[in-house]
Amino acid sequence: MTNDKTKGKNRFSVILSLRYLRVLSYFGSVALSFMWWHITLRSLGLRRLSRIGAENRYRRYAIRFRRLATRLGGIWIKVGQFLSARVDVLPESITNELAGLQDEVKPEKFEELLGVVRDEFENLEEKFIWFNETPLASASLGQVHHAKLPDDTQVVVKIQRPDIHELIQIDLAALNVVMGWLKRFKPVSKRVDLDALFSEFSRTLWEEVDYLAEAENARRFKAMFAENPSIRIPDVYDSHSSRRVLTLEDVYHIKITDYSLIEDAGIDRAEVADRLFETYLRQIFEEGFFHADPHPGNLFVEPMEDGCWRLIFVDFGMVGHLASEVKQGMRDLAIAVATRNTDLLVGAYQTLGMILPGANLERIREAEAAVMERFWGKSMRELTSIDPREMHRFAREYRDLLYELPFQVPADLLFLGRCVAILSGMCTGLNPDFNLFEGLMPFAESILMDEEEDWAKIILDWLKEQAQFLVALPKRIDNLLLSLERGELTIRTKPGPEITQRLDRIVRGVNRIAAALIFVAFLGTGAWFYQSGEEVLGIGLLGLSIITLWWVVKK
Repeated sequence: MTNDKTKGKNRFSVILSLRYLRVLSYFGSVALSFMWWHITLRSLGLRRLSRIGAENRYRRYAIRFRRLATRLGGIWIKVGQFLSARVDVLPESITNELAGLQDEVKPEKFEELLGVVRDEFENLEEKFIWFNETPLASASLGQVHHAKLPDDTQVVVKIQRPDIHELIQIDLAALNVVMGWLKRFKPVSKRVDLDALFSEFSRTLWEEVDYLAEAENARRFKAMFAENPSIRIPDVYDSHSSRRVLTLEDVYHIKITDYSLIEDAGIDRAEVADRLFETYLRQIFEEGFFHADPHPGNLFVEPMEDGCWRLIFVDFGMVGHLASEVKQGMRDLAIAVATRNTDLLVGAYQTLGMILPGANLERIREAEAAVMERFWGKSMRELTSIDPREMHRFAREYRDLLYELPFQVPADLLFLGRCVAILSGMCTGLNPDFNLFEGLMPFAESILMDEEEDWAKIILDWLKEQAQFLVALPKRIDNLLLSLERGELTIRTKPGPEITQRLDRIVRGVNRIAAALIFVAFLGTGAWFYQSGEEVLGIGLLGLSIITLWWVVKK
């Protein structure tokens, strides 16, 4: 028996080694091909020749990777999904080819998965009385099956694929080697911190195979939307969950991309798109904690009575966390887009670390202003139907920026970028006339209102500080004069009436400056409160500003 186990481990080690070599072989061949066509030929002055058939080459790279990822599974499905969302840096021929990778994951044999469940629970029959062997969903790291508890409650059970931890380790080792190759290619290493990217990807991946962490994420989302009856998050069965097995309430309904079923249920697809978008706005801009994997298999629509319906989220293994400064940068970004403020937009880019050092900020402002002038306010249908010649004219006008590409994507925004790209595609699929700007406007207005309230508090706090200072100021001046009269203060000038007159003038000047500051504060806050509907308080503060101004002029 021991020999069989040893042979099994040795065989598995050989499989892992072959897997490692196969991955490096693929990426090595792509790297050599890329170097020949895009570096060697261009260095020889054959730039035009290097462009011939480029799109077909890119497509072949993607097709080969798609086959590799489908056959190997593991993290390569995740890598492919990530690359498919990088429409900002990868050719369309690559992103389109990789777009459907999630639907091609081969299911694991149920007997193998059941072995994982048995390893986690000593008395399996006391936990589950039935399993549907046909998977409800098959993902790269785990698989979902319907099951029943002893009280006949139907649940869904997410089970990790066998040996997934060993596969992740060998795949990450191979990916780390590939990252080392990419570091030598300046156009990539200049714009992406590859070490940070690898670290972020690894961290997220290991979190995904910790189902206890996923259970905690589900509970956090449930608390987040506890007061929102239009959003449903499944309950977690803690007694039937572990690091490798997660049991959840069965909330599966109409898949969000089953458009015909949504319409048959009497639900407006445009409303689904709007609710999905609004939900993510709250997650990203208010909470700084978002569901980072919004693919169609993780979102459902649940019809209810009286024509109502709920939006359902499942699978909380991949979530995003935004630091406070990143969240503020995102809020500035939303306000900038909604108000067409290019200065605020470029400032938001800088806050988020998206602009490379030394970039021409004025040129970026010009380009952003041109983008807003030409494309702002258009629906997705209108944007996709723009005449290609107009896009070519825009590319020619700003070819210097397109050539230099002064942008980078920080590691902590990579998964947010992927999430937004998928979300945009889903909203457009639900409603071809979906308008990002119309959806963003009311949210940006609410952010502005919140920030105005914050500014009011800041102003009032400042007024309080100034009042405390001014109340203490006369006493301080009296003490200063008293010390001077007693000879307790040393001054490098001759004592006499002249120094006293000078101090009197200083006191009067300080008082006038203080009064002027109070006038400006009363005037600004009074106007703000009046415009906000607090007319009595506003008029009172404006009256105080007039009294203060009269005192300043009189003095």
